[in-house]
This record gives sequence, C-alpha cells and structure tokens, in this order.
Amino acid sequence: MENNKKSSFSGRLGYVMAVAGSAVGLGNIWRFPYLAAKYGGGTFLVTYVILALTVGFALLLSETALGRKTRKNPIQAYHQLGAKKLRFGGWLNSIIPMLIVPYYCVVGGWVCKYLYAYLTGAAHKLTQDNYFTQFISDPISPAFWLVVFALLTFIVVIKGVEKGIEKVSKVLMPLLVVMAAFIAVYGLTTPGAIEGLKYYLIPDFSRFSIMTVIAAMGQMFYSLSIGMGILFTYGSYMKKDVDMEKAITQVEIMDTLIAFLAGLMIIPAVFAFSGKGSLNAGASLMFITMPKVFDSLALGHIIGVVFFLLVLFAALTSAISLTECAVATFMEQFHFSRKKAALTSLIGILALGIPTSLGYGLLSWIQPLGMTILDFFDFITNSCMMPISALCTVLLVIKVTGFKTIHDEVASTSAFKREKAYIFSMRYICIPTLIIILLSYILSTFGFITL
Repeated sequence: MENNKKSSFSGRLGYVMAVAGSAVGLGNIWRFPYLAAKYGGGTFLVTYVILALTVGFALLLSETALGRKTRKNPIQAYHQLGAKKLRFGGWLNSIIPMLIVPYYCVVGGWVCKYLYAYLTGAAHKLTQDNYFTQFISDPISPAFWLVVFALLTFIVVIKGVEKGIEKVSKVLMPLLVVMAAFIAVYGLTTPGAIEGLKYYLIPDFSRFSIMTVIAAMGQMFYSLSIGMGILFTYGSYMKKDVDMEKAITQVEIMDTLIAFLAGLMIIPAVFAFSGKGSLNAGASLMFITMPKVFDSLALGHIIGVVFFLLVLFAALTSAISLTECAVATFMEQFHFSRKKAALTSLIGILALGIPTSLGYGLLSWIQPLGMTILDFFDFITNSCMMPISALCTVLLVIKVTGFKTIHDEVASTSAFKREKAYIFSMRYICIPTLIIILLSYILSTFGFITL
C-alpha cells in the first residue's frame, strides 16, 4: 500500500518542527495571553496544560497515526479505513484548510505591513488613533499585502516537504523561541511589569469557573492544529521508523512553550503600559495595543521589529501547513504535479483572500450572518467545521478502526507509555469536550456567552 513517490520528512526533528510550526500561529500569540489574563493567569495555564496532555494528546496521536498508516490525504485515508458513514469527515478535513488559509493570509498580510513600517522607520505612525482601522479599510493596501504574504507561503510550499517546509521550519521555529524569550526578558525589565508577571503565573483559584475550562478547551483545540487535516497530512509524511509518541510529546511541549512565552512577553508589558484593561483578544492586541507599548519603551523600535518578525514567522509556518494540506489533496485526488497543485492553491487563496482583505472597506457591505467576510470564514471553519471534523476522527477510531489499529501503528516505533491515558481520553473525554467546544463557540459568536 505504500506510495513510493510519497514525500516525507527526513526524520523526527523535521516532523516536530513542521507540526510545531503549524500549531504555533496567531492563536498562540494573540489569543492565549488574553485568555490567560482573563481567567486567572496561573489557573488558566494549569487547566490548559492538563487538557493538552489528555484530550490534545489523544487527538494529535489519532490523526497522526491514521495519516502515517494510510500514507494518504484525509479523504483517501477515511476511504481506505472503510469509514463509509463517516466519509464526510475526510472531506471536512481537506476542505477546512482551503477555507482557512485565504483569511489567514489576510492577517499575515497585515503583519507584513506592520513589519515593513518598523523596518522603514515609520513605526510611530502605527500608534496614531484609527491607523489600523484606516489601513484595513483602504481599497488597495490590504489586498497588496495579502499577495505579498501568499507569495512567501507559495515559495516555500512549491519547494516540497523536505526542501521547503522542513527546511524553513527548522530555521524559523528555533528563531521564534529565541525571539520570544528575548522580548519576554526585556519586557520584564520595564517598571510595573513584575505585577503583570505575578498575575500571569500565580494561580487565582477564586476566578476558576466552568468558563475557564471551556476557554482552555477552545484554545487547546485551536492551538494544536486539530481537526483541520494538517495532522493527517503531516502524519502521512512521517517515516515509518520515527518514534511517534516521542515526536507528538515534543510537539505538545513546543506548542505549550510558545504559548507560555507569548503570555510572558505580552501580559507583563501591557500591564506596565496601561494595566490589564488594555489586554484584548485578537487584532486589537496585536495591531493597536502592542505598537503603543513598544512606543513607550526604550529601544521600542528594535523590540517592535523583533516582535513583528516573530509574529510573521508564526503566521508563515501555519499558513504553509494549511496550504500544504490543500496541495496534498490536489496532488492525490486529481494527480496534479506539486507545481500545478501549488499554483491551484495560490489561485484559490487569492480568489477568496482578496475579497476577504477588502471586507473592512470596499466590500464592507457584504456581511454574511451580520459578520465581516473574515469573521464569517473564521466562524464556519473554527467554530463549526473543525470540532465536527475532530468528532469524526474520534468516532472513526472508536467505531471503525478500533484502538488496535492505533496501537499497532504507534507501538511499531514507540513504547506507547501513554496508551491507557489515550484510550481513556478517547472513550470518555474527547466527545463531550468536542461537543462543548462546538456549542460554546457558536453561543459565543452570537453573544450568548463571553469567551
């Protein structure tokens, strides 16, 4: 059954860096610090780590093992495993990246624009009131920067798995960790930052609630690249002699480390600048609050360059993995060459991405479900499709392949020390967790609860 011309990573390090690069994206940098600050600092951290080691591990392992066993994209993997009633789960896994990557590239374009401003000495403009709003509502600029970011992604993907994705991930991921640590240490030297550090690290159990668990679940799910085809695809590129359990444990550690460092470099600095009231989620934190924080610091211009370079690397590694999923699907489903599949993906990114990039200005009149185009795509992929996709994988293992299939694949290279914890999580924790994530995302999107 092995596909002889199937691309592959050179070994465990290549796989770990590529998957960690995929997992470490904008969600870690702009969402994790906000949620940690909102839900009691250390309390949220502990909750997140517990979930990542149980539910996160179970889903990471399942998707990776099924990907490596079948050596196929999600559509063909589901078919090969005999999942007739769940086959739409394979299609969901393949379609989700194609819908996410265009709007992800829009935000990547915003990052390019801000990095360019810092590199050209125009950083002070970024702190002006309404600068960000004026930029994203411009009729040309957001689309231009989208194209720049999409081309950077395309250049890596067209070079292939080992020479492109693996090579870039092995360079960018260590750099990302070093830069995050540098900014975190520097930020802690600013007056008032230690109070923010205490708030971040010391658990405040009085603020623990069911919403802490729900928020940590959602972040864990969003952060680990679960339910979006990436783990199936990268698992299919994993060589049969790689210790899978060890590789996935290293991905968990790397992802949690970056998320922790993101909080460490943002929360104390924002506290020192204006107190915890300025710590918002999403674009306002990244593109409005942080430039003002950097503007108030000595050497703030240099810190701004390093910060937005870090964010660019994080966004780029995630966009590469999403695009690679689409490329793998085109290559295997339609027998395209890598060049043709990559070009098809690029055309798709631009076709959906350009209207999305103009959704705050020229095309702001288009508002599906009362949302901007970007928020709508984010809602249908992250809030609806991904939890359902992950549910399909859990049911695939429990109802179709059985745990023996996973055991045989993992145990062929690993001691599988966490097998009992894996089976327990799959049987009793994953399904209720995914249903809660799905419902809470939908309810929060429509304003019934606040995450």
